[in-house]
Amino acid sequence: MKKILIVEDSSAMRSLLISTIEALEGFEIVEAANGFEALRLLPRERVDLVITDINMPDINGLELIRYVRNSAIYKSIPLFIISTESSERDLAKGLALGANEYLIKPFDPADLQKLLLKYLG
Repeated sequence: MKKILIVEDSSAMRSLLISTIEALEGFEIVEAANGFEALRLLPRERVDLVITDINMPDINGLELIRYVRNSAIYKSIPLFIISTESSERDLAKGLALGANEYLIKPFDPADLQKLLLKYLG
C-alpha cells in the first residue's frame, strides 16, 4: 500500500483531499497541518508521495519542498503542490524548487486521481 503525506493547514481541504484519495484503492494517508508537522513526520513515516499547500503557518510549502529536495533520503519522493497561488510566477517557482505537479485550488478531484495513479499506480 502506497502512503501519501498531505500537508495542508485547512482541515476542510485535508478532508477533501482524503476523500478524493480514498475513492481510489491502495493508498494510505498521513496528515500534517503545516510544514513543521510534516518535517516531524517524515523521519517516522515512509511516504511515497507528498501533497502540500504553499501558504501555511510556521514552515510553508515552499520551504518544505526545499527541505525535501535537499535531503538525500527524500529527494526522489514525488511532490505535488495544491494551492490558491495561481500566477505563472508561483507555478514556475514551485516547479523550479522541485515539485512534480502543481494543481490550483479549486482543483478537479479527477485530475488529482489521475496524477496519483500516474506517479504511484
